[in-house]
Amino acid sequence: MTDLETPVAPPRAGPAWRRAAPALLGYAAVRALGLVTLAVWSAARDKSPHQLLSARWDSLWYTRVAELGYGYEVRLPNGDVHSNLAFFPLLPWLERAFAAVTSLSHADAGLLVSALASLAAAWGIFAVADHVYGRRAGICAVLLWAVLPVGIVQSMAYSESLFTALAAWSLYAVLTGRWLTAGLLASLAGLTRPVGAAVVAAVWVAAIASFVRERSVPARTGAPSWRRALAMLIAPLGAAGYVLWVGRHTGKGPLGYLDVQAGWRNGFDGGYAFARFVADKFTSFPSALAGLALIIGVGLLVRLYVICVRQRQPLPLLVYAGVVTLLGLCASSYFGSKPRLLLPAFPLLLPPALALARLRTSRSAWVLGGVAVVSAVYGAFWLNGSGPP
Repeated sequence: MTDLETPVAPPRAGPAWRRAAPALLGYAAVRALGLVTLAVWSAARDKSPHQLLSARWDSLWYTRVAELGYGYEVRLPNGDVHSNLAFFPLLPWLERAFAAVTSLSHADAGLLVSALASLAAAWGIFAVADHVYGRRAGICAVLLWAVLPVGIVQSMAYSESLFTALAAWSLYAVLTGRWLTAGLLASLAGLTRPVGAAVVAAVWVAAIASFVRERSVPARTGAPSWRRALAMLIAPLGAAGYVLWVGRHTGKGPLGYLDVQAGWRNGFDGGYAFARFVADKFTSFPSALAGLALIIGVGLLVRLYVICVRQRQPLPLLVYAGVVTLLGLCASSYFGSKPRLLLPAFPLLLPPALALARLRTSRSAWVLGGVAVVSAVYGAFWLNGSGPP
């Protein structure tokens, strides 16, 4: 049985930034290692690391929105229509704002936004893990998020870092009873990526659970009911506002955004397309090894989520991680994108973070350092190859 309580954090000694400093410094070191490795690898292949980070794949679409607004589309020979309406507006808005107040190009403004957002995300992950399991677990959680094989995406002009920052701090606000902050951040997350629905779901479920507890234990005191109700009202406004605007802009009504996503062959099919993709890997060798690796990877994600439940993570974290994972695995989008789509599901890292926190500092440092090197090399190889479209 999962604990439905939304605890209030106990007082912490010292300023919050000082408590988080080791996690943020460690995170910055890992990201620096990844960028240096990328620069060396790219130079050996006569490629520009700057272009790989800011001017390929989705980065180009975000930059075009920032520069020219919405309305651009590409019609492919097979009849598919790739419209920039598929990309939510918060990152392009920030790119435009940073470019306006600095001498940076929109692409470089995107890199700056990503760099700042990744640090904010690391701090938010630390705050959540520290609140639930303590400081050592918080540091380990941040470093695990940094050394993920696709961690290089955190340094790209993509929206994953921005979304994770908003999601983490919204969840922290829920855990500490700051309902209006949670609702506002959830709304902003909904302006960043379609998976903002996961943050909205976490806020809603936590608020409903608190109302249920309040009815069963009338004497219990907590945040005023109107704050929770207002948070529930605010949370979906960002995503709903953009989706409705797209529907009006395209003339296709409230479901117009689904047509835009269909043009990219994106949708939710319960995992059918992904299952077929994995099954097709077993029709030849050595692609069967890739299929086996995918099955093991999915099994690991499920196993981590089960452990999260058994360790009685707070309900908002379970809801958020569950929805992010479900949408990531069961969408019919390009399958090479799935690893980065799962990047925001940081609560899944809390069980291994807790295990690392129980080791001696020297041993956990060796483990994380070794994984950081492997991650940096893989990130450089990946970005110089197929990359994270």
